Amino acid sequence: MNVRVGELGFLKELAGRFKIPAPDYVVEPVAQSVVREKLERWGAGIIKPDVLTGKRGKAGMVRTVTDYREAVRMLKQVAATEVSGQQPRTAYMVQSVPADLEVFSAITYHSGLLGPSLTLSLEGGVDIESVADSAKATIPVCVFRGLNAYEASEALSKLGLDGQLNANLARCLVSLWDLFISTGMLSCEINPWRVTRSGEVHACDFKATFDENNRKFRDLGIQWPEYPTNETPFEEEMKDWAASSYRGQAHVSDLGGKRILPILFGGGASTIIIETLSQLGGDPIFLSDFGGNPPYERMKQTAAICFKHYLGEATLLLILGGKANNTRIDVTFAAIADALQEWVDEHGPRDIPVVVGRGGPGLIQGLGQLKKTLDNLGMPYVFFGPDTPITMVAAYAAELASLPAEPQAEAAPSTDAAPQTDAAPQEVTS
Repeated sequence: MNVRVGELGFLKELAGRFKIPAPDYVVEPVAQSVVREKLERWGAGIIKPDVLTGKRGKAGMVRTVTDYREAVRMLKQVAATEVSGQQPRTAYMVQSVPADLEVFSAITYHSGLLGPSLTLSLEGGVDIESVADSAKATIPVCVFRGLNAYEASEALSKLGLDGQLNANLARCLVSLWDLFISTGMLSCEINPWRVTRSGEVHACDFKATFDENNRKFRDLGIQWPEYPTNETPFEEEMKDWAASSYRGQAHVSDLGGKRILPILFGGGASTIIIETLSQLGGDPIFLSDFGGNPPYERMKQTAAICFKHYLGEATLLLILGGKANNTRIDVTFAAIADALQEWVDEHGPRDIPVVVGRGGPGLIQGLGQLKKTLDNLGMPYVFFGPDTPITMVAAYAAELASLPAEPQAEAAPSTDAAPQTDAAPQEVTS
């Protein structure tokens, strides 16, 4: 499970702890006298919503103020206004920092470099997405040695920043790396660092994603605030279930589809499967990733939550993933089968086709358990072997789910009536 942290969380909990220079701030609700004193000292302040979404400025929710009366009124207004469909937790005002240069920085895990990397640009700001690659520099960072000031300085020099500004910012980037590697982050971004010609540096906006399962993150001892969300009841229940144990993944994202209920395994494979289903009209209900070798009880409850919310309305159940290395297929399939049996025992028969594709340890035993349950429930099914590409299985499922409702129950059990694809199922029966 990933945890996102925005600028206010950084200012309150992380900047001081890791000695990263940042502007002063106040948080709504705040006394009028405090706002007045801050603005007299700062000259100007910037009001922002505390919401975990980007493009706050383009949405008109980032306001510069100089009058304390206007600031008090604006803090309340911004805190009560949705941004990109999300309700802010509160609003806050940060010190306005004049600068001659804005620098973008991001640290993330880079698949091409097989490890973490630091990306920099001297063209930071709200339009960083439009900055050409030639104006950015990306360097690998060794997880054992870490980032040193010399490496950061060299990267800045390649972009044309030298002298005292280079040295001061390089030291700040080393502190940012210390924050990244010490807290279990998956990615972090400061955009921008505001740098004055006198050499002052301030981290003026921040966002990061943490791995909640990482011991370093849990050992921080920080109680992060909960943000209002637009999560569906299904997403909320699965999120709570995912957080209840670190054994196996239980990640979902509701897509609003109506046809295919996807029990998917493997993060990259899951994304490819969902993209294939969507492009071919499969209308998947949600994106899921249930890998990580979950034990029986973990997988059974995960499947039960999916069936509880969506089996009654789905037109096809898809159980699909790549060839596993460690996940026990016999354990996960037995758990799914038992959860399916219990749902039918409670709600009654559900005559929809089941498409299965998987590979890995215990596959034959797992398919045998699943077959026994599906035969008992009278549900038509199609099994694909481990050598069939997941995209072909997904294409088959998308076409099968698109068949008219009445002939569907008769079409699934027969290879002659099933949709025509290049992928031959291992078994088609009912």
